[in-house]
Amino acid sequence: MAPLYFTIFIFFSFIFATSSSSFAPQRHPFDPLSETELKLVRTIINNSYPIGPNHKFTFQYVGLNEPDKSQVLSWYSSPKHTIKPPPRQAFVIARDNGKSREIVVDFFSRAIVSDKIHVGNGYPMLTNDEQEAATELVLNFKPFLDAVRKRGLNASEIVFTTSTIGWYGESEAETERVIRMMPFYLDGTVNMYLRPIEGMTILVNLDVMKVSEFKDRLTVIMPKANGTEYRISELKPPFGPTLQNAVLMQPDGPGFKIDGHVVRWANWEFHISFDVRAGIVISLASMFDMDVKKYRQVLYKGHLSEMFIPYMDPSDDWYFITYLDCGDFGCGQCAVSLEPYRDCPAGAVFMDGVFAGQDGTPAKIPNVMCIFEKYAGDIMWRHTEAEIPNLEITEVRPDVSLVARIVTTVGNYDYIIDYEFKPSGSIKMGVGLTGVLEVKPVEYTHTSEIKEDDIHGTIVADNTVGVNHDHFVTFRLDLDIDGSPNSFVRNELVTKRTAKSVNTPRKSYWTTSPKTAKTEAEARVKLGLKAEELVVVNPNRKTKHGNEVGYRLLSGPPSGPLLVQDDYPQIRAAFTNYNVWITPYNKSEVWAGGLYADRSHGDDTLAVWSQRNREIENKDIVMWYTIGFHHVPSQEDFPTMPTLSGGFELRPTNFFKQNPVLKSKPIKITTAKNCIPKK
Repeated sequence: MAPLYFTIFIFFSFIFATSSSSFAPQRHPFDPLSETELKLVRTIINNSYPIGPNHKFTFQYVGLNEPDKSQVLSWYSSPKHTIKPPPRQAFVIARDNGKSREIVVDFFSRAIVSDKIHVGNGYPMLTNDEQEAATELVLNFKPFLDAVRKRGLNASEIVFTTSTIGWYGESEAETERVIRMMPFYLDGTVNMYLRPIEGMTILVNLDVMKVSEFKDRLTVIMPKANGTEYRISELKPPFGPTLQNAVLMQPDGPGFKIDGHVVRWANWEFHISFDVRAGIVISLASMFDMDVKKYRQVLYKGHLSEMFIPYMDPSDDWYFITYLDCGDFGCGQCAVSLEPYRDCPAGAVFMDGVFAGQDGTPAKIPNVMCIFEKYAGDIMWRHTEAEIPNLEITEVRPDVSLVARIVTTVGNYDYIIDYEFKPSGSIKMGVGLTGVLEVKPVEYTHTSEIKEDDIHGTIVADNTVGVNHDHFVTFRLDLDIDGSPNSFVRNELVTKRTAKSVNTPRKSYWTTSPKTAKTEAEARVKLGLKAEELVVVNPNRKTKHGNEVGYRLLSGPPSGPLLVQDDYPQIRAAFTNYNVWITPYNKSEVWAGGLYADRSHGDDTLAVWSQRNREIENKDIVMWYTIGFHHVPSQEDFPTMPTLSGGFELRPTNFFKQNPVLKSKPIKITTAKNCIPKK
């Protein structure tokens, strides 16, 4: 029996935490969980699952439980949001004595309303705390220290990163929750990833926090620290290329307003939030149409769903490196604080991100997201007319857009994720890859020395090979074009021969052949195989001229997986088999690689869900789009990599009566002569 004073303390702690939530103003249904709410979740769950020496309970994921969509839309469409919002709840995945437990906490009743043990393959996202604990464990592990001494290395100069190890046909019973520890050697550099210590296999079982396997194959080749520095404060002259300083001023202040997490800018309104797994989440994005004088729905919810990064070296030190970054490590958990004037330009507004640590205590990432207006020198539209006698006309509109940005650093790579809103109605999703290559040590310094059939990469520096790899970045896009019932149209461009009866010297032309996908199978697209436009339309809304209102996908360069279909990493990442998928809306289908991605068997992925081949015509549908990069490293990627960019655009197609920015007045962009900094 607990002492009376301890019981009273817990009781009042609970009352304080819950009452502070009771008197809070009404929250937007998609607002991220606040620190107060996270503390309340921790209190409620800890009361049900007391932690002690014989009971290990850890919080692996805590996020907003997806509210009922119909209730959200009813609340959103009601005048001044007078309708009661849907119940606000938290969804928790915890490890409870070696099992994954799924818990739903309701904030109104301050109670657990759902509690079940996960049955199936895979494990939840890793926490920062357990990865740090694994590092400490290995740094004090005698066989490891002995191996370090054999190599003549200083243990105090060794740092670790953690790697998930995937799945290679083991049974569920054999698939333990283990990670592989990857050591690197500093000794003259801070660019740790360029000095790997290879030849050691170190596995740590996270549930019992013990080294479960250790092997030492004793390889001593290691790239030198010379030439790996990247900090401007430590680099030596000469510097260059020289870029001029710039001044950006907005005399009238920024053109956007933020109310809580609702952003309003130009003709756009949307909600922005932070999730520990997805990073930025954009919800309820609507466009104001001047012709009908109302906001019109475009995107119900859009966010990063998964990133698949397989490396192309099948050797023992490399074969397992096939990350599912969002599901393994959390693309929000790995997000970093953004630097004003460097990561985001002048005038940017920053927002913090809050998530639950391993013990449920709130942790904060300051300035994890930024919102800014982008003046890139682009042209919104223009025309010069010189064919009319005695009259020359030039009309130009400089372009401005609004960007929401997050940067997630998952190990060696920094991913810049942008959501860009344009006054024309387009939404552009951009992905930038930068950071540091993952390399392996070799005995070679020149290509003429290579004796192997395949070194699986490029020699980028002495004794250093940048290993070939891929990046596949998958977005989940719940489009609601002028309402939830939508269809997916594949508008093929077909070559036609000119009929002999037509009096023309032309022999051919192309025309369109639209086909509305009725089922999921008909909507799977491998880009680049044929010329076609991909359009999400609302068949229940037509323009004056009879066209269905819609948004089309302007894709980036087509890039798909090159692994064979029965390779284990590709089974787990089968969501990359197509660039585009369309599925009916299902609130439980959020993560393309499955809810439990770590060591998953590929049996709960987008590819598996789609095998049901459900009807999608005139339904509430979701688009999944994957950006792909095949990365053959080059010397220019060393010691840090200039940003490699890709992306796609969602562009209105017969959505508006005419050009929605026709009457947009030109902005005035001038120089500020009196603001030149002194040298």
